[in-house]
Amino acid sequence: MSDPQRVNIELNGRPVSVPVGHTLLSAVFNAGFGTTRTSVTGQPRGPLCGMGFCHECTVTIDGLFHQRSCMITVRQGMVVETVPLP
Repeated sequence: MSDPQRVNIELNGRPVSVPVGHTLLSAVFNAGFGTTRTSVTGQPRGPLCGMGFCHECTVTIDGLFHQRSCMITVRQGMVVETVPLP
């Protein structure tokens, strides 16, 4: 039975259940991923501002690159990929 207060997404190949209304960034962190991308020098990066200004929280959503996860509310069936560390 599905919970109407939660949505199911796929995050880095694994299913994750997230409360309705949460940002994708909160889903990423609650799922145990501490970083969202790597810098051009290969350093792990994570969110800095949490309000869409810094672009450090970018992820790939449904095949669209460079989406700011702090600005996007989760929706049922999203497929999300963080950039793997080298």
